[in-house]
Amino acid sequence: AQSYPGLSPRGSPPTQGDTSGSPIGSHPLSRITFPGMNAAVRAVTRMGIYVGAKVFLIYEGYEGLVEGGDNIKQANWLSVSNIIQLGGTVIGSARCKAFTTRAGRLRAARNLVEHGITNLCVIGGDGSLTGADIFRSEWAGLLEELVRDGQISEEVAKKNCRLNIVGLVGSIDNDFCGTDMTIGTDSALHRIMEVIDAITTTAQSHQRTFVLEVMGRHCGYLALVSGLASGADWLFIPESPPEDGWEDLMCERLGETRSRGSRLNIIIIAEGAIDRSGKPISSNYVKDLVVQRLGFDTRVTVLGHVQRGGTPSAFDRVLSSKMGMEAVMALLEATPDTPACVVSLSGNQSVRLPLMECVQVTKDVQKAMDEKRFEEAIQLRGRSFENNWNIYKLLAHQKPAQEKSPFSMAILNVGAPAAGMNAAVRSAVRIGICQGHTIYVVSDGFEGLAKGQVREVGWHDVAGWLGRGGSMLGTKRTLPKTCMEKIVENVRKFNIQGLLVIGGFEAYEGVLQLVEARGQYEELCIVMCVIPATISNNVPGTDFSLGSDTAVNAAMESCDRIKQSASGTKRRVFIVETMGGYCGYLSTVTGIAVGADAAYVYEDPFTIHDLKANVEHLTDKMKTDIQRGLVLRNEKCHEHYTTEFLYNLYSSEGKGIFDCRINVLGHLQQGGAPTPFDRNYGTKLGVKAVLWMSEKLQQVYSKGRVFANSGDTACVIGLRKKAVAFSPVTELKKVTDFEHRLPQEQWWLNLRLMLKMLANYQISLTEYISGQMEHVTRPGGPAHPNNSPVP
Repeated sequence: AQSYPGLSPRGSPPTQGDTSGSPIGSHPLSRITFPGMNAAVRAVTRMGIYVGAKVFLIYEGYEGLVEGGDNIKQANWLSVSNIIQLGGTVIGSARCKAFTTRAGRLRAARNLVEHGITNLCVIGGDGSLTGADIFRSEWAGLLEELVRDGQISEEVAKKNCRLNIVGLVGSIDNDFCGTDMTIGTDSALHRIMEVIDAITTTAQSHQRTFVLEVMGRHCGYLALVSGLASGADWLFIPESPPEDGWEDLMCERLGETRSRGSRLNIIIIAEGAIDRSGKPISSNYVKDLVVQRLGFDTRVTVLGHVQRGGTPSAFDRVLSSKMGMEAVMALLEATPDTPACVVSLSGNQSVRLPLMECVQVTKDVQKAMDEKRFEEAIQLRGRSFENNWNIYKLLAHQKPAQEKSPFSMAILNVGAPAAGMNAAVRSAVRIGICQGHTIYVVSDGFEGLAKGQVREVGWHDVAGWLGRGGSMLGTKRTLPKTCMEKIVENVRKFNIQGLLVIGGFEAYEGVLQLVEARGQYEELCIVMCVIPATISNNVPGTDFSLGSDTAVNAAMESCDRIKQSASGTKRRVFIVETMGGYCGYLSTVTGIAVGADAAYVYEDPFTIHDLKANVEHLTDKMKTDIQRGLVLRNEKCHEHYTTEFLYNLYSSEGKGIFDCRINVLGHLQQGGAPTPFDRNYGTKLGVKAVLWMSEKLQQVYSKGRVFANSGDTACVIGLRKKAVAFSPVTELKKVTDFEHRLPQEQWWLNLRLMLKMLANYQISLTEYISGQMEHVTRPGGPAHPNNSPVP
C-alpha cells in the first residue's frame, strides 16, 4: 500500500466515494462477451472505491482506451448498481486493430496518463491479457516517447512510471490454463442443457436423432461436460479425435441403443472437431452419415451465440465477484517486481498466477493438438478434464460385464429430494453393472429397506434419469434406529454387501447409526458410502452437496424476478426467506449472486443493534437513485427474529421512506431440473463412490464373505478444496453439531465478508484474506489446474 500514496491503508475502512487515491481498475475488454462480465465490473469498481481509489470505466474495450475522450469515465458506487443479473457487458467491448500497433498503444498510454491511471484490470481471454502484458512491458518506453514528443512532462512521467496489470479470465470455452473455471463457462453450460432438455422431449416423441453442435473451436470442454451431463450417445472433441473407422462404430452403437428401446439419440460435436488426420468433422457430415447408414430421422441444431447470451448463472456471478475483489487487492499489493498476474480459481480459493505462464501452457495445449499429440493435449487441459473424458467413455462406451462378481450393492435415497440424486443413482448403477456386481435399488430410503422394497435393476432401467429433478427412487427421512431389526433382516435376506446412501444429513446420520450398530449386528459389517445430496449443503465431509447449486440458482432466479417487480415502484424493500435449516449457505451465496443488502444466517449471530444498523443502511440507500432493497433471511437464523418480525421492524423504521414486502421461497428451491454442475457432479460422485466400494469389498472379502468393521469402510465422499475425498463417518462425528445438523466448521462463511463489502458496509480490510501468488502446475504435479467446476 505504501507504493500507492493516498490509498486507504489495510485496516482503515474508506468512506464511500473517496477519490483521493491512485486510480485503479479500468476495464478494457476484448470484443467477445460472456455472462458474468457485469458482475466482475461491479466487483472491481466497488472494491476499488472501497479501498479509496478513483475508478474509471473504459468503454468499448481497447478501442476506448486508444480513442480516449468520453470512452473513459470515472465511476461511483451507483454506476454499477443493478447490473449483476445482466448478460454481456454494460461498458461495451470491441475489436481494436490500433492497439496491436505501437502507435495505438502510445495513444492508449497518453490517455491513461491524462487520467492518472496506473492500474489496469483487464477482463477477457488470453488474447486480451497478452496484449495487456505487452502494453505493460512497453510502458516505460512509451512514457519516454511521450516526454520526447512534448505530450507529457517529465514530472508526469515520473509520477506514472509504473503500470500494474491484473487479468480476469473470461471465456465460455474454459480454455485458459491456470484456473478451474473461466467466467462465463457455467452460464454457457446452462444454455446448452436448456436446449438439450428441450430437444430430448421432442426427440423422444418422434424417435429422432439429434446432432448438437456447441462452441469450442480449439477446446472441447463445453461438448465434454454437456455430453457427460446429458448422457450423449457419441461425442466429438478436438483434443481426442475418434479412431479411424469411427463411422462404423458410431452407427453400430446408435443402432444398439435404438434396438434396446431407446426413442432418442443425442450426438454432441464441438465446432472444432477433427479426425485423426486433422480433417474437420462437420455436424452435417455426421447427420448425413446417420441418415444414410441407419435411416434414422436426424436433425442438426447449431447453438451458436445462444451460448454466449442470457443471464449469468449463480456460479458465474459469485466467481466474478470473488475474482473482481481479489483483482483490486492484487493491484493494491503489487510491487515493482510483481509480474502481471491473473486471478484464478483453485478449488474454492482465489489465487494469483503469473499471466504469461498461464498463456504459455494454454498455447502448449494447442501446439500438442497441432502436432497430433492428442493424449498429451488431454493431460495439458488438466486432471479434471482428463477425468471427465475417462468417465464419459466409461459410461457411454462400456457394456455390462460378461462375468458376475460375488458382490451385491444396494442404492437408496434418504432425506428430502435434491437435484442430482438421479444422476448419481444412474452412474452408480451403470458402473456397478460394469464391475459385474448385482445392483439393487431401494424405494423410500431406510424405511423402504426395512419394508423390503428392494429390486434388482439393469443398465436400461436408469435410462433418461440424468436430467430428472427430485428422486426417482422416492425418499424419506426415517432413520435406521427406528427400524433396525427389519433393516438387518433385509440386508441378510438380499445378501447386501455394499450400501450406497445418497441424501442429506439424515443419510450421514443414518449410516453412522448403522456403523455404531455393527457390534450388535454382524450383518451390518458391510461397506457403506454416503453421497451428500441436499439443498442445505450441511453435510460434514464435503464443501458441496448435490442439489445445492440447483437450489441457489432457483433462489437467485426468484430474487431477480422479485427485484424486477419493483422496477416501477418507488422505494421498496423485500424480505425474502430461504430454506436451509440452520445452515446459511443458501442465503449467503444467493445473497452474493443477487447483490442483496443483507443475509441473516444462524452461523453469523446478529443482535437488535445489527438490525438497526441494517435498517439505517437501507434508509440511506433509498435517498440515492437506488430505490430497491433486498434482504435475505435463512429460515432458522434466529429463534425470535422471525421473517414476520423483520418485516414489521423494517416497515416501522422505514415508514415514510420505503415500504416492505415478504416473500417465502419455500419448496421451489427444491424443484426443477438439475443444473449442469449437479448433473456432472452427481455423475462423477456415483462413479467414484462405486469404484471405491468395489475396492473396499475386495479388501474385506475372505472365505466367500464380506466382513467390514473398520472405520474406513463407511465414508462420506465429497469435494474438499480441490480433490474428492473419502471421510470415515466415525471421524466426522467429532466435528458435527448434531443439535443444529451442521459441520462445526464451514468454509463458505468467508464469503460473507464479500457480501457485506459489496453491499457497502464499512468493514476493516484487515479481515480480508488475500489470495496467494502461485505458479502454474504442469501435468504430473499435484493438482494441475483447470476444469473442475466448483460453485
